[in-house]
Amino acid sequence: MGARTGAQYIDGLKDGRRIHVNGDLVRDVTQYHGFKGVIGELGRHYDRHHDAELSGRLTFASPKDGLPVSNSFLAGMDRKLMEQRVAGDRLRAQYTYGLMGRLPDFMNAWVTDMAMVPHVLGAKDKKFADNAAAYYEYCRDNDVCMTHTLADPQIDRAKGPDAQLSVRIVKETSEGIIVNGARMLSTLAPVSDEILLGPFMPRKAGEEAYSVAFAVPVCIEGLRFIARETYDHGRSAFDRPLSRRFDEGDAIAIFDNVLIPWERVFVAGDVRAYNQMIIAFPGHVLLQAAIRGTEKLRFMTGLACKLATVSGRQNMPRYQEMLGELIGYVQIAEGIVTATANETLRRIAGTQDLNGAHGDFTQSFEVSPGVSPFQSFTGGAAMRQFFPYVNTKVCDVIRRIGSSGFVMTPAEGDFEQPEVSASLETILRGPDMEARKKVQLQKLAWDAVATEFGSRQEHYEIFYSGDPYVVRMAQFHASERGRCESIIDRLLAEGY
Repeated sequence: MGARTGAQYIDGLKDGRRIHVNGDLVRDVTQYHGFKGVIGELGRHYDRHHDAELSGRLTFASPKDGLPVSNSFLAGMDRKLMEQRVAGDRLRAQYTYGLMGRLPDFMNAWVTDMAMVPHVLGAKDKKFADNAAAYYEYCRDNDVCMTHTLADPQIDRAKGPDAQLSVRIVKETSEGIIVNGARMLSTLAPVSDEILLGPFMPRKAGEEAYSVAFAVPVCIEGLRFIARETYDHGRSAFDRPLSRRFDEGDAIAIFDNVLIPWERVFVAGDVRAYNQMIIAFPGHVLLQAAIRGTEKLRFMTGLACKLATVSGRQNMPRYQEMLGELIGYVQIAEGIVTATANETLRRIAGTQDLNGAHGDFTQSFEVSPGVSPFQSFTGGAAMRQFFPYVNTKVCDVIRRIGSSGFVMTPAEGDFEQPEVSASLETILRGPDMEARKKVQLQKLAWDAVATEFGSRQEHYEIFYSGDPYVVRMAQFHASERGRCESIIDRLLAEGY
């Protein structure tokens, strides 16, 4: 098939999936009002891959049949390929302003990484590594829109996955494994084609039944989703410019004795493979996330600067300092993208060495808790600490610059009322901007940080890589701490 058009993507959603949302059971998401905005946005996303001016920057030729496929599936095996991949991920993030944390690029990068760790998945049984490679090719050549479900439900986090009623293997058959239980947080699930259940929280001995990874169509028998309420309420592009386009949706995935064919299984009862999969990834996922985070930070920083201009605050030292700090963060973020790309190239080389020239799946590696096998931390640390921090910072600056002006923004319809439109144009104008345009900008800022959509955006970024407390504890165990301490030991030993 190759890269799909928007129409092909939308037609593929009509598969009878089971989505519970806003008190409704939805079987055709293309007809549900709360999903039409994001479906339209994803349709435009897919259509761009066929745009004569963009396709060369967004696609590459499939090794299978030469058809153009999204370069979000491209393995950055050398610097030229890496630059091609970065350019595509950046362009797609720019068109969505970095506001879609689970744009299809993310899971496309995931399956690319997953196919590149046969030394982990195939350590005990080569078929699981082969399954991952075949699934990557299937997704690439059919332009599959994927979601994932990683986290256990939060019933009692002081206990193990059994207490959370997490997904577990209840039976193995000649056809595949049968699984039961629930997982979350499936962002983009209502409007995806397939769902990949993967590792996030580590498992321990005795939890083999919960050590499972696989992928299936979202419409598979026995699977249903309970989605959070939608934030697209049909408001205009003036009043809700972001909510109406970029509300990805989040959902709980419930598996009721679902048969997963063996060819779609990547981990089954192997605690070691389950725990090592993500930390062994070469890094395309982290690279995509760094690019997306950078483009979102650039968008939000531009929004803060524009707000300062229309309110006359851009000439006040207090706000210049705030905005200067944000601009500095954008520049640092660009450095993180470069560092993460270089880091991924190094990890790819290391992964190739582990896999061996002839596909030796017996090689593996031991990993201490929280320690990456290839001593590379830039991408992971950026996702765990830098981007959550700067996203919270830029949201706070936007609120401070907008101040009470955010609260007093009339709706688009008010400007159409003869009785009040003249007053609004007089009272709400800016130093060099008519009232309607100024309010439109303020509405954009309000939607970015204060509506249901905006609040979810900030919360999402804080927990993008998991509980901040847990991920910082993981950083404490990183080998970088030992290298930092060794500097002190060296100085004390010098005796000068």
